[in-house]
Amino acid sequence: QVRLVESGGGLVQAGGSLRLSCAASGSIFSINSMGWYRQAPGKQRDVVAGVTSGGVTNYADSVTGRFTISRDNAKNTVYLQMNSLKPEDTAVYYCYVHYGCTAYGCTTTWGQGTQVTVSS
Repeated sequence: QVRLVESGGGLVQAGGSLRLSCAASGSIFSINSMGWYRQAPGKQRDVVAGVTSGGVTNYADSVTGRFTISRDNAKNTVYLQMNSLKPEDTAVYYCYVHYGCTAYGCTTTWGQGTQVTVSS
């Protein structure tokens, strides 16, 4: 079983920065992509950023230029550096990992979520 442990959320003023971390442990084999989604109150869960095992990244338009995703394959850890934070970035941020991918799909595990609150 795979477990994801997130850290780094908190309260910050607009314009500030936070760094989220997500470490995967357990029976992991062949991790493919890792990344982050977020969910604001009353809204659906939306993608924030992702990174493949080869280092290819993708970002939501709303965070491009402000957020940077990176990963340490040796530590099975993914990071999200968030700069120039805005009140609309306030949400619960969820880490995910896709692994064990075959022609039929991948297995996905989610983290427990970490709250990010940006005050104006």
